[in-house]
Amino acid sequence: MTPLDWLIVVALNGSIILYALWRGRETHSSSDWFLAGRSLPWWIVGLSMYATAIDSSDLVADAGGTYRLGMSYYVAGAIGTVAGWLVLARFIAPPMYRAGMYTNAEYLEARFGPAARVISAIVQVQYRMLVLGIISVTIFLTLRVACDMDERTSWATVIGIALLATAYTMVGGLKSVAVTDAMQSIVMIVAAAVLFFTVLNVVGGWSGIHEQLAEHDENLARRMLHIGEDRVEEEDVSEKTEEEIAWALLLGGERSADGTKIIRRTPAWLACVMFIIGGFAYAVVNHTQTMRLFGARSEWDMKMAVVVAGGVMIVATFFNLTMGVMGRALFPVLADVPLEEELRKSADAIYPLLVRDYTDAGLKGLVVAGILAACFSTYDSIGSTLSALLTRDVYARTISPNRDDAHYLRVGRWLTPLIVFGSFAYVPFLLTGGMLFVYLDLVGAFVIPLLTVYLMGTFTRVHRLSGTVGMLVGVGYGVWRLVGVKLAAETGTVIIPPAIADGYAAYPISMAVTATTMLLVSLVRGWVPKGEPLHEEASGWLRDSQQEIRAVDRGMTVRHGGPLPTILGLTVLGVGIYICFVVFW
Repeated sequence: MTPLDWLIVVALNGSIILYALWRGRETHSSSDWFLAGRSLPWWIVGLSMYATAIDSSDLVADAGGTYRLGMSYYVAGAIGTVAGWLVLARFIAPPMYRAGMYTNAEYLEARFGPAARVISAIVQVQYRMLVLGIISVTIFLTLRVACDMDERTSWATVIGIALLATAYTMVGGLKSVAVTDAMQSIVMIVAAAVLFFTVLNVVGGWSGIHEQLAEHDENLARRMLHIGEDRVEEEDVSEKTEEEIAWALLLGGERSADGTKIIRRTPAWLACVMFIIGGFAYAVVNHTQTMRLFGARSEWDMKMAVVVAGGVMIVATFFNLTMGVMGRALFPVLADVPLEEELRKSADAIYPLLVRDYTDAGLKGLVVAGILAACFSTYDSIGSTLSALLTRDVYARTISPNRDDAHYLRVGRWLTPLIVFGSFAYVPFLLTGGMLFVYLDLVGAFVIPLLTVYLMGTFTRVHRLSGTVGMLVGVGYGVWRLVGVKLAAETGTVIIPPAIADGYAAYPISMAVTATTMLLVSLVRGWVPKGEPLHEEASGWLRDSQQEIRAVDRGMTVRHGGPLPTILGLTVLGVGIYICFVVFW
């Protein structure tokens, strides 16, 4: 990194942060801090949703994931997340918006009771703090590899970035965060596009990617570039004992002819189902997305926002994920990656490596600025979102329910640094590598049951008790699977069949287990009457703030419907489906 590169990094991100602090002067109440006073236009909401969805983990960790998975992971964003946004904005979020809700967890109390609300908040806090931890590690890898910093300086810089993001989030809340997210998204998109075309030129275009992969292994080229190819994963067991190999085989797969690998195959359709469900779950469950929709100035703006977010997602995610594929073409064997051994334990450092080796002065600064912009946009978004969940759905609901608005505004602000810096507890577990796969395991165990509860609550009349019971049973299956996999691999103890333990099958199985449980509870306890009104907060600040935001009228009754957002949204989704299932199939 030259002085010019650092000047670009500081100028682009520093100006946005200063603007955020300036905008924070307009935040005076909890409705301003949590929901931006319902003042955000569709294009800001849409760009903010994209910037929040694509953080540094999607640049660094996901590129490391696609180094192994290839283009199959593209369906998660191009189809799963886009479809989830459309369903969220069309069916799930509008009733919450009209009721004046501040968090998506509030809906679960309205539909399923207070226990479901608190469990939802805790699940979201736990899994989104993991994402914050992933972001911290990806910044560290970027600084360590692309910027050639030493380890101590890299971590000190990570802490400094977290402090800056926390500062302007505490001051302005969503009113500052949404606008800065929109600005940061532009930096991210430009940087991603520039790096993509730079590295694409290095590998010799798309044909060059195929040729270099095929030169190493023709089967590898097909698996990396075609979504329709079955997933084949090879585990190196050359240094394991026969007993350890026998344990590994308990999780399924077969031993290679030379005995050095265990090969596991997954049908392409099952991998696609898993990734689509994962992307869909992100859009629906993740309150960082719902919170932005709640800040929209009308329902029309809310529905148009997901069109913007979806269109940008399809293009920019292609740029980002292809970096892992191009990295695999340049370095087919992970052991040959030109990094010190500690950093090449997994493929998570491949993105910073490409930045380091294939960008020149000025361009490198732009790309690093884009990565840091992605970090800032998600630090601030998750910090403010989890603060809202803990303040309203845990603190005000169960601990201190009858305080004034200023008190809860202070609580929301001061919870932000606790959340951001509490996430550093995940860092030691993530440094061992494979961050995307840690994330996918956690989503399968905790988030998919929650997604199922939201969908069943919206589209069926299942009993109120079924939400909490279904969620607990679904999470129970997820934890059972994770423990079963660990026990089989480390001790040879079998507590779960290989078919159920399979990571790709875990997502649809989790949905089926949770939904079946909810249906069984409803068959025994009865069904909710059609048209039952949403529950309202009983008293105190929760009720007062809900009524205050419902009173805000910025034209939502006028700009309420119309087919344009739906038509455009379905068009964007159709483009994603065509790219995945025709172009790359």
